[in-house]
Amino acid sequence: QVQLVESGGGLVQAGGSLRLSCAASGRTFSLFAVGWFRQAPGNEREFIAGISRSGGVTVYKDSVKGRFTISRDNAKNTVFLQMNSLKPEDTAVYYCAANTSPTVVRVPSSFDYWGQGTQVTVSS
Repeated sequence: QVQLVESGGGLVQAGGSLRLSCAASGRTFSLFAVGWFRQAPGNEREFIAGISRSGGVTVYKDSVKGRFTISRDNAKNTVFLQMNSLKPEDTAVYYCAANTSPTVVRVPSSFDYWGQGTQVTVSS
């Protein structure tokens, strides 16, 4: 098992930046691919970005490409999501999730472990 805890959310003005962290504990973190998802009220949970076990492969939702960057530090058991040029439509609860897939997948049901989420609010 692995436990995930997100942090770094908050209130920011449009055009601003936030850096989310996903801290893992439990099993060897480098065994897990990690994804970031978000869910706004009334919407389904959607894939934002994913990173492979080694960090060598990253995948992004089209609407965040060039604005968001996912990275990981396996020595510190942490995955990051740097979010720049934030827009009001980025407002949501952001979750990190992990699975043992050898590739980066986008489907929420493919992830076995989830954090509790962190709120990101972007004001216009």
